[in-house]
Amino acid sequence: MKSNKITKWLMLCVSVVGLSACDITLYPEDKITPGSFFRNESDLQLFTNNFYVSTMPSATDIYQDEADIIINPALNDAVSCQRIIPETGGGWSWTALRQINYYLENSYRCSDEAARLHYDGIARFFRAMFYFNKVKRFGDVPWYDVVVGSGDAALLNKPRDSRKYVMEKILEDLDYAIENINSSKDVYRVSKWAALALKSRVMLFEGTFRKYHGLGDWEVCLQESVKASEQLINEGGYALYAKGDTPYASLFMTLNATETAEEVILARDYSNTVQLRHSVQNYTTSPTAGCTGVTRRLVDAYLMADGSFHTSRKNYNKMSFVDECKNRDPRMAQTLRTPGYEIQGVPTPANLGAMKLGYQLRKFYIAVEYDGFSEVDLPVFRLAEVYLNHAEAKAELGTLTQADLDNTVNLIRARAGVKGKLDMATANANPEPWIKGCYPYLAKLNPANLGVILEIRRERTVELVMEGFRYYDIMRWKEGSVFNEEFLGMYIAGPGPIDVSGDGKADFYIKTKGDTATPAAGLEVLNMEDGKVTLVTPNASGANTYNGESGYLTTHTLDVLTRQWNEDRDYLYPIPTKERVLTNGVLTQNPGWEDGLGL
Repeated sequence: MKSNKITKWLMLCVSVVGLSACDITLYPEDKITPGSFFRNESDLQLFTNNFYVSTMPSATDIYQDEADIIINPALNDAVSCQRIIPETGGGWSWTALRQINYYLENSYRCSDEAARLHYDGIARFFRAMFYFNKVKRFGDVPWYDVVVGSGDAALLNKPRDSRKYVMEKILEDLDYAIENINSSKDVYRVSKWAALALKSRVMLFEGTFRKYHGLGDWEVCLQESVKASEQLINEGGYALYAKGDTPYASLFMTLNATETAEEVILARDYSNTVQLRHSVQNYTTSPTAGCTGVTRRLVDAYLMADGSFHTSRKNYNKMSFVDECKNRDPRMAQTLRTPGYEIQGVPTPANLGAMKLGYQLRKFYIAVEYDGFSEVDLPVFRLAEVYLNHAEAKAELGTLTQADLDNTVNLIRARAGVKGKLDMATANANPEPWIKGCYPYLAKLNPANLGVILEIRRERTVELVMEGFRYYDIMRWKEGSVFNEEFLGMYIAGPGPIDVSGDGKADFYIKTKGDTATPAAGLEVLNMEDGKVTLVTPNASGANTYNGESGYLTTHTLDVLTRQWNEDRDYLYPIPTKERVLTNGVLTQNPGWEDGLGL
């Protein structure tokens, strides 16, 4: 039974919504007013509880990690390169910010200075998180640190501030939060340590985005990321979760994140008791609501258990599923359904009918009873990410040492059960050709730390998959051209019986047109002619052949949906047209997005 903490929070949040409604000017006598509220610590906590609901990443923000390694049946418009300029919406919403600024304008009424500083820090933590998400999506955005009323024409028609200015304000908020939020740990509440983790993340993103997009002043951002990471690592008292035989898998299978609080810094709490739940298992198991699957780019990224490259094995890209899963980084079997996978003691192979690329996710899976709705807690910040932030920032700055790797990336690998350590000199001397091909923009730049940067990106890919990072990692690294490529899945040597469980018995039967064979009774049959199975084989010219003989499972074939990533446009989302019209063009459009307004 989970605690009733969520129930209390929900009741508190609902009771204060009226205080943050738009343009508050009149207060009925039977309602709470600012003058009678914000008087003590309880009032401040009551109001700021709402920020956890309005600003923290939602469940789908975390587990629907769609980009180049996980794809859905209906491709995300950003991934399919089919985005259009919306009239309204599109992420251009400021309601949550208004709530935060309203709190900050009224918290002075509390005479308890210690409580006020703490909760002001929490409010500014969430304002930093809010604006970070806006900058990631739109770049330049207007900075507001006051409540804007319906009559504030100047503020309502305010132009966008530069992303550098906004990031400076975000950094001010984060430093204030770090200085003033209590250091006591609570996995469900923002602490000083969560503020440091957010700063580590934000400054890494901005530093690498500026570096790879040629915006300048990137070093100072990465230095701030390193500073925050080091403070958290050295002073936070956190450690990688290491309990049980499969600690990595166990991190994501708990109904109560307090059990993994040695690593998890902040988590979203879920409980079926109050109908607060999400659909992560439905996402990974359902043929209709679930994801199309995992691409082989993720599968090929996993090292061998001894630390060597899987892609160095002969014919690695044409192995059967059973063979390619042997002796791999244990995280592969703790993230995907591989041969031998069981659900509550019952052997359960990957479901090709549900996951049409052949590879099926199992991360966050607990038990059959949660297939409809799950109440597993979802991590927002954990130490492993901070380790990776620290290593990447220093590698990009050129200040990384082998000791840094041993205290970050190699600790993560050791926890996973990978025997070989990442050696900086070896990685830089001999970058792996396969992973180099995954990041063509970085390969073109060919920096001094190319090999070790590639290996840190590999580690980030496999460690943080399904935790909401991949799309914006690609954006900050300027690697959007990966969305022009075919999304390939499991290799199929030919139609007929397919064994994915490794027991020598067929689990599925792939049937082509004209196949008159009678598959064994009870065996699921997937017909190629009805589109349930498509095989693609890249030929020597780089084009694709879609056939029924052999190749890789695929769904979104390039002969049907041509994806064309626009390097001059697609790293930022467009500003909704209605917002531009309302400001008579003061609100400018992002580069490359032609909305025809002539403003």
